[in-house]
Amino acid sequence: MSYIKAEYVLPQELLESIQDYIDGGYLYIPRKNNKRKSWGETTGTKSLIQKRNMEIYTEYKNGLKIAHLAKQYFLSEKSIQRIVLQEKRKNFQNQQ
Repeated sequence: MSYIKAEYVLPQELLESIQDYIDGGYLYIPRKNNKRKSWGETTGTKSLIQKRNMEIYTEYKNGLKIAHLAKQYFLSEKSIQRIVLQEKRKNFQNQQ
């Protein structure tokens, strides 16, 4: 998120009206509901985590132990178990 000077985008009368409420402070204006993006959509983080999770599941299916995967990916064993279970469910649903 970047800041834009209100005087560059708002009409003077609206700017003065807003100054009556918050003079010299910061104001966050959220996106409209129909223009919101889901988490990780903009940065690509979501797709990176999905790819990582598939790698974890593939390595698990190929015989690597939960403890080894936890150390390899710097995650807790509980997190690896959760990822494996989620990927199993996804694969099962895709097969039906």
